[in-house]
Amino acid sequence: MKALVEHMVRALVDQPDFVQVEEVEEGQTLNLRLTVHPDDMGKVIGKQGRTVKAIRSVVYAAAPSQRIRLDIVD
Repeated sequence: MKALVEHMVRALVDQPDFVQVEEVEEGQTLNLRLTVHPDDMGKVIGKQGRTVKAIRSVVYAAAPSQRIRLDIVD
């Protein structure tokens, strides 16, 4: 799952070297913490959150049987 998120986000941002995804399992939930360069934060979130919603939709569809949470960290 980590590789999928990294691949999608690196294609969106201007500084792909700063993209980091951390996986943390808490019970039955897989938390993905996404960190990007501050200048690229707007590109990842998108207008009214549309881009991040699309990323979340793809991630949720890739693992329908697992509970996943995607957070963008400052």
